[in-house]
Amino acid sequence: MTRRNIAILAAAALTGPVAAHHSILGKFDDAAALTLRGTVTHIDWRNPHAHIFMNVETSGTTLNWAIEIESPIELALSGWSDQTLLPGDAIVVDGWRARDGSRQAWGAEVVRADNGRRVYQLKDTAPPVPLAARPAPRWPDGSVALGAAPGTSGGYWRYPSMTSLVEDGVEVEISRAGLLADLDEADEVAPLQPWALALFRNRQSRHLRDDPLFLNCKPPGGPRQYQSNLGFQLIEDKASERVFVLLGSGNHNYRIIYLDGRDRVGQVTGDDDNPLYYGRSTGEWEGDTLVANTRSFNEDFWFTSSGLPHTNRLQLTERFTRTDLDTLEYQVTVDDPGAYTRPWTATWTLRWVGGRELPSHFCQNNRP
Repeated sequence: MTRRNIAILAAAALTGPVAAHHSILGKFDDAAALTLRGTVTHIDWRNPHAHIFMNVETSGTTLNWAIEIESPIELALSGWSDQTLLPGDAIVVDGWRARDGSRQAWGAEVVRADNGRRVYQLKDTAPPVPLAARPAPRWPDGSVALGAAPGTSGGYWRYPSMTSLVEDGVEVEISRAGLLADLDEADEVAPLQPWALALFRNRQSRHLRDDPLFLNCKPPGGPRQYQSNLGFQLIEDKASERVFVLLGSGNHNYRIIYLDGRDRVGQVTGDDDNPLYYGRSTGEWEGDTLVANTRSFNEDFWFTSSGLPHTNRLQLTERFTRTDLDTLEYQVTVDDPGAYTRPWTATWTLRWVGGRELPSHFCQNNRP
């Protein structure tokens, strides 16, 4: 497979793992760099992003600034806490000012003034790849386990190899947040119809600031749920022939893939006149691969971080293959005759994080 999913150089300081939720450039201007020196007044340790409030002396006047940093989930996994800085601590912040001119800034670098120590940088990385692949766990009946090994608990899938939806075989430079390095490559990302291409280009040109996940905490439906670095769990309910998909992002949302042969009508809630953010899914096993077919999506969310459009005619065919204990291959075929000229496919992998619970993320805690 030939596909690049690399960071735009200008945004390298900010497009860490959690930036897959939304583009920081939608709110902050990387051409408006600034340095602030002052004193911490408060640490707001809540999702989706933590904030440092600081007093800054400007021309004899004390002004309070809000410095936005990464998600507290990612920061905690990197060894930081709300006690890393305390009110009264002197700090220096290098970052970018908010596009609306308010006293808000993105904290690309936060340094303690007393000892020069950098704080709140991300250090969370994927587990090292074992020298030899470990076999995938299996149930007593011989079928592959998509989650924790039978008889154990904890663990989830995280660290997606791709955080924006791009057709297999396409080479474009796109940041972890979903921004194209070259807007002229927009027509290469997927086989978009003219109206959908125009909308995609508009969303990109506005630095993804209209993302409803960012503005209104809308759920990350469609394949976007598998490109968040907050991860997800696959819980197999063998007795009831169903698989629960539990999301680390999306306010503890979940979806169900039914394997009992039922129709995709009237499941979970509502009916065909009440479509869902996650659609209605039925599935079956093809060897060691779970194949899920999903439809009945609404149009009230972005199904990818980059802003690719979709309509209520969207249908997804998802393939989950656990190739070994540490690796899950996810492949999705997008079939939306309302927005695309033909069906198309994207593929990426995720890493297993064993022995840990799925993080708790509630976007509404301090949505912008």
